[in-house]
Amino acid sequence: MIVSMRPHASRAEIDHVCERIRDFGYKVHSIEGEERVVIGVVGVGGDVTACVESLEATPGVERAVRISAPYKFVSKEFKKDRSVLRIDNLEIGGDEFIVMAGPCSVESEAQIMETAIAVTSAGAKILRGGAFKPRTSPYDFQGMELAGLKLLAKARENTGLKIITEVMSDRDAEMVAEYADIMQVGARNMQNFALLKSLGRCGRPVLLKRGMSSTIKELLMSAEYLVAHGNSNVLLCERGIRTFETATRNTFDIAAVPVLNELTHLPVILDPSHATGKRSLVPAMARASVAAGADGIIVEVHPCPEKAVSDGAQSLTIPQFRDMMRQLAPYIELWKEWRAAQTSVAV
Repeated sequence: MIVSMRPHASRAEIDHVCERIRDFGYKVHSIEGEERVVIGVVGVGGDVTACVESLEATPGVERAVRISAPYKFVSKEFKKDRSVLRIDNLEIGGDEFIVMAGPCSVESEAQIMETAIAVTSAGAKILRGGAFKPRTSPYDFQGMELAGLKLLAKARENTGLKIITEVMSDRDAEMVAEYADIMQVGARNMQNFALLKSLGRCGRPVLLKRGMSSTIKELLMSAEYLVAHGNSNVLLCERGIRTFETATRNTFDIAAVPVLNELTHLPVILDPSHATGKRSLVPAMARASVAAGADGIIVEVHPCPEKAVSDGAQSLTIPQFRDMMRQLAPYIELWKEWRAAQTSVAV
């Protein structure tokens, strides 16, 4: 359930409510705003109805409501306002459409530096690049690991871009967190619960990719793991799902964007590169991502895709990325008008 405190409820009233919740055997998770505190109640405790009635009679409580969704903290029932993820002066989920771009894998200093400089000048705010790579074949390139993380950090120092990179194991979470601004959970690890628990405690924002055969409910339940273990800075990523269609690498579930916007307050990022597997299709799907109401996109860009050690076929060249960004500009202006209208309606 969720408990909405009255505006400007006192600290003593808030603490007393939390104590009453624990008396019923439940756990407390609170979100404190400038004027109001919302308390999430989770766990297997005592009589839910008795708990709701008791809390509604407690001083400082405006209302207590049972939540029907199995994902409590990431649902719109728990938090109606959109969540905005902040990293220094960068906001994701706010009034700016965010583009993340870079190579699938960090291959060399020259490659990552050239890409970082190019995507920065074209308007990207975040540099993507894999230091650890999950590959279907054990004989494929597995990533530069720590050396790759250091190169990403150097690119950030030179360009000012924030860094997003994938973490594959809970054993690596602490090391990756030393270098990355955003920790990416790949599709294969969406239900790696040991990893999710670790990232819930890591103190870094997490981009959670939807599993290739996972439902939207399963994606939200995985996000719930992160929030329930202490990390509310979560981005959801739609990267295409596996279907019977073979014309594209995956089937891009563009409808997932409005569905997620109805179900959750978390920002939604789309990945047209992995969704299609073809660079020729990426610009069109990027425009569709803006039109569908996503908060941003993450795309693959490489200085020389034919020499890429992974995902060359879906990687844009630098000129193609610049052209895509020019194409997106009028769509993003309309997106800003739409977002402003959504915000005014919510107010």
